[in-house]
Amino acid sequence: MGRDIDYGNLMHDAMRGLIRKVLLDVADRGLPGNHHFFITFDTAHPDAELADWLSDRYPGEMTVVMQHWYDKLDVTEDGFSVTLNFGDAPEPLYIPYDAIRTFVDPSVEFGLRFEQQDMTADDEKDEATPETKLAKAKESQDEDAPAKAADIVSLDAFRK
Repeated sequence: MGRDIDYGNLMHDAMRGLIRKVLLDVADRGLPGNHHFFITFDTAHPDAELADWLSDRYPGEMTVVMQHWYDKLDVTEDGFSVTLNFGDAPEPLYIPYDAIRTFVDPSVEFGLRFEQQDMTADDEKDEATPETKLAKAKESQDEDAPAKAADIVSLDAFRK
């Protein structure tokens, strides 16, 4: 038994696919109604492309808004390029899906958040055990929040 199903990465891939489909639709037909996007991304990602003055101003992450004015939206398998207006100065950007940290459409209260994992090889080895994952989950629980009991359903209640 040497392999596990990597649900975390599978979920992130599915979420990035959803973003891609939404952006493809917007590229074809425009933003419908009041929809608009807040997209936060890692400006230091090796495949991200933005003007030097923007990466200097936002060295770690940056949130862009696609709402009233955007141009040249081109959606690919790995990311998208778009020209946005920064103080009356149009600037082209290329944002790889892997660089996206959050994708929010506040008009419908929809949002996706990608957990960032900066692990060393030893951390990855430790993370692989279920016991370590459970311990870390318990550590990260908010101490002020009441513990939530598990809902247990007996199948006997449904048998005839």
